[in-house]
Amino acid sequence: MSDRNPGATDGPPPGGTPRTPQPRQPHAPGQQAPGWHTPAWIAALLRSPGGIYGVFILAALVLSATVSLFWTPYDPARADPYQSFLPPSPEHWFGTDNSGRDILSRLLTGAQTTLVVAAGSAAIAAVVGVGFALLGSLTPRWVRESVTVLIDVLIAFPTVLLAMMLASVFGGSTTVVIVAVGASFGVIMGRIARSELRRVAASDYVLAARASGARAWSILIRHLLPNVAPILIVQLSLAAAIATLSEAALSYLGYGAPPGTPSWGRMLSELQQYISIEPLTVLWPGIVITLTVLGFNQLGDALRDATDPRQKRAPRVRKSEKPR
Repeated sequence: MSDRNPGATDGPPPGGTPRTPQPRQPHAPGQQAPGWHTPAWIAALLRSPGGIYGVFILAALVLSATVSLFWTPYDPARADPYQSFLPPSPEHWFGTDNSGRDILSRLLTGAQTTLVVAAGSAAIAAVVGVGFALLGSLTPRWVRESVTVLIDVLIAFPTVLLAMMLASVFGGSTTVVIVAVGASFGVIMGRIARSELRRVAASDYVLAARASGARAWSILIRHLLPNVAPILIVQLSLAAAIATLSEAALSYLGYGAPPGTPSWGRMLSELQQYISIEPLTVLWPGIVITLTVLGFNQLGDALRDATDPRQKRAPRVRKSEKPR
């Protein structure tokens, strides 16, 4: 017997032309080739001007903080009174301050403090906010009411006031700023996420999952948290923005980073008395703080639009296009 496949042939079909392999059809514009695909929310994020700006600012902040760990143009702590208030030049791109320290080197090193405060505050705010949201929506009535009263009491304490209270007990430090901002904004996040979590918990698909015998943790992970995630993402970006502003304000008041630690807010505090003499030295840290806060806000808005299905709209049909 032969080992050939029944449908195999050694040559062209009788009376026909030789078979040639068909070339692959090119992919239509906008379609991806088979293989690895970019997640839809990342593609939507990178199509947004605000998302591109936010990603750029975040990448620049992380890159500056990382590079400053190993290299800076000059020692940010080295003072030289003979080179104070030098104008921008190829040697000192942003000039020098009142002590002759290179401003660019201090801005790069100050990015470390800003990144640590923003990330730490956002992490604490997420834990506190999700905890309050779960206790205020998925627990018995007396627990929910107690959590509501507790949130109303804690939300009355401003972030700066709470940080000053902690600093008076433990002393001013970056840790005090992180705890104060994270706890204060976590309460606000819990209040916002609680109402959304209760709305999602009353949805038909959640009720159907409960009726089918799904466990509480499975419902929480598969249905509740993914639907609340867009709101949490926006709130976390706002927490990072507020943490940046709060760190600058508290360092300006003397309750933030300790003396000797490069910080954008402390730079403003040290240089404010020279604003009438050398306004450019005060302008650089102010611009960096403004651009960073704006980048966090724009990134949060773009992430909300990219991850929230309710923000997606059907593509518009051009007037020139006629229905087939």
